[in-house]
Amino acid sequence: MSTEAVRSHIAVDLGKTNCRVRLDAGRASTEVRGHGFPGLAAEGGAELAIAAIAPLVASLGAEQLARVTGLAIGAAGADSDRDAARRAAERARELWGFGVAIASDVLTAHIGAFDGAAGTVLIAGTGAVAFEVGDDGSARRSDGWGPWLGDEGSGRWIGQAGLVAALRAADGRGPRTALEEDAASIAGDLVGLPRAIMGGGDVARALASFAPVVLANARGGDQVAQGIVDAAIDHLAAAAASVATAGSPVSVIGGLTDDPEFLRRLLDELGRRHLSPRRPSGSSLDGAAILAARRDLPHERYAIRV
Repeated sequence: MSTEAVRSHIAVDLGKTNCRVRLDAGRASTEVRGHGFPGLAAEGGAELAIAAIAPLVASLGAEQLARVTGLAIGAAGADSDRDAARRAAERARELWGFGVAIASDVLTAHIGAFDGAAGTVLIAGTGAVAFEVGDDGSARRSDGWGPWLGDEGSGRWIGQAGLVAALRAADGRGPRTALEEDAASIAGDLVGLPRAIMGGGDVARALASFAPVVLANARGGDQVAQGIVDAAIDHLAAAAASVATAGSPVSVIGGLTDDPEFLRRLLDELGRRHLSPRRPSGSSLDGAAILAARRDLPHERYAIRV
């Protein structure tokens, strides 16, 4: 077997919940998973990133690592704290000796969705952001401002709107809704709901966990839930339309796409706004793999390489 045949790359998708590491060697691949981290913008973010990645890379084995020619990381918060991103990349290079690229997980999601080509990716998960990259490498972003200032239409936004509607109904300030009973079941009663939601370490994710309940009630005909879902679809489509040009391809990814009815309606709304929805080619992990193997992408200027 030639040396060229066994050259390999490592791709890392490092989010706030999970970390995925994949070794690609020709047609063969090995993937391992572990816990995520708070994000590069968090205190000690660079060190926490390496702490999440290092044991997974080590588990691939010394023989496999000896053949690696490069590693690319798509990490939450890399666009918010580029200094921390660079420190993480430099530390990774010190540990393993091969070239390292690091970029935002939004960027690697875009690369994966379009196989390295231009287009707009709409991420609809716990958070929400639309990100467009042109053929010339120009980029535009809409929303993605986090759970307290933005991410409108996201899973967090839907879940929070549903819980607020439930509390309003209980107080008599809003219309009755089946969401009231569902919200009460979280803590046994509505009095304990704020503590149940706010008492954990990840409030945004706790709020987002109620989104599937809102979506289910909307499908069941609850008018309050339907209004929330309608507004979420409008917010997400507006974010995509604000950065994408008419007729340009838009790929939708993220946890909300697991709901077929929600995805169908969102794609219909994108089409109504003269955009061209298309199925994503791959994932953020696939995007990191492409970034590890190529330097000719329109996204190159937004990555850090060491």
